[in-house]
Amino acid sequence: MNKKLIGVAAVAALASMALSTAAFAEGETVGILMPTQSSERWINDGANMKAQLEEKGYNVELQYAEDDTATQVSQLENYVGKGVDCLVIAAIDSDVLVNAEAQAKEAGIPIIAYDRLLMNTDAVSYYATFDNKGVGTVIGNYIKEKKDLEAARAAGESYTIEFFMGSPDDNNALFLYNGIMEVLQEYLDDGTLVCKSGRTSFEDTCILRWDQQTAQSNCENILTAKYADVDLDIACTAFDGFAYGVKAALQGAGYTEENWPLITGQDAEVMATKNIINGSQTMSIYKDTRLLAEKAVTMVDAVLQGSEPEINDTEQYNNGVITVPTYMCTPVAVDASNYEELLIEGEYYTEEQLAQ
Repeated sequence: MNKKLIGVAAVAALASMALSTAAFAEGETVGILMPTQSSERWINDGANMKAQLEEKGYNVELQYAEDDTATQVSQLENYVGKGVDCLVIAAIDSDVLVNAEAQAKEAGIPIIAYDRLLMNTDAVSYYATFDNKGVGTVIGNYIKEKKDLEAARAAGESYTIEFFMGSPDDNNALFLYNGIMEVLQEYLDDGTLVCKSGRTSFEDTCILRWDQQTAQSNCENILTAKYADVDLDIACTAFDGFAYGVKAALQGAGYTEENWPLITGQDAEVMATKNIINGSQTMSIYKDTRLLAEKAVTMVDAVLQGSEPEINDTEQYNNGVITVPTYMCTPVAVDASNYEELLIEGEYYTEEQLAQ
């Protein structure tokens, strides 16, 4: 066969594959369960997945449970009863979903875990997430570099720090905490970092359901009890919502631009990015939800077509029953120095969205 005919045949084959994929997807229904619309990132995650799945020809049903576990259980059971073809779940508290997930498995409905590992079940096929320990490592290294902790150690200087960590019922939160402490623990041990509240363990710093108001209340109490005569230098928070709460607490305590601490976050929400631009938040973790949605969509395709999606971790995410094949996306620190390149030039946000 000559080269021209080979080229024609290849194009025809690709076209045939595209048509067969679309035909396969046509009529298939994917049920998506997201935890809440109170956080901007979950709204974006749901919208991105829905759009990408619909583009491939799937019918999509998307529901939010507003951080109510009973609601999410009911939504999952309803999807199983309706006989959807595949489920994508970002759990509020995965332990309460175990029985409903077993029903899905019995009904032959595959499950993709989305950015929160589904624990204590063998009903999950794949897991799409960001490198959650890596998120913590990036936050820890950002603090280390921006405060030059090595130089501070050598000079016998110290910085005060307080921690505001994620929900104890979210497996990701502990991964993130461990990543932070992998970097910062040695500086806490030798006194380069001083936590005046003494709250450094995950149990002492975790905040149920990632609640912003709890973070603000915790910060207010810590500032009143421990920082009457000394400034807080670093607020290490695991979520942009916590950073908003910390900001409000600091403003209430009379902090100004002159003694404003370094404040970390996660998700690079619009408000967080605006705060980074105006200096009231130092950094956040940029997690491109378009990419995570894309990985989840490839997993849906795989389980429904009997193929294998791209996986880059088969060891880290043991849920207590099985080790779940995982694709981990890479988190990136965003601050005043690179938000334009990452978020605007990367077309994640427009300049208009970030206008003060």
